[in-house]
Amino acid sequence: MAERLAEQPEQMVAAMAQSELGLSQQHFGKPWTSAASAAISTAIGAFIPIIPFFFMSGIAAVVWAFVISIVAHFAVGAVKSLITLRSWWASGFEMTIVGVIEAAVTYGLGLAFGAIS
Repeated sequence: MAERLAEQPEQMVAAMAQSELGLSQQHFGKPWTSAASAAISTAIGAFIPIIPFFFMSGIAAVVWAFVISIVAHFAVGAVKSLITLRSWWASGFEMTIVGVIEAAVTYGLGLAFGAIS
């Protein structure tokens, strides 16, 4: 049987994925549905930090955008723990750290490119 599968590499990979990882074609979602949900979630996630700029300006808006973004990162991490089976606190904290690093990098890039202009 292994020799017959080896003659058709695509079927061999599918059989190995099924037996070793429990993956099959039936377990994969629809590409268009996945793409649409990724696009919508990215748009919502990108909209969250700009909410304060609708109501205020200057440094106050920047500070509130930071606070809202960090809270959102923690919430996403905490919800992620439902899938990863980790502690909600640890998962939320991990996402918060990622958000702080992301903020520092983008702020630094903004300062660097702002100085160039």
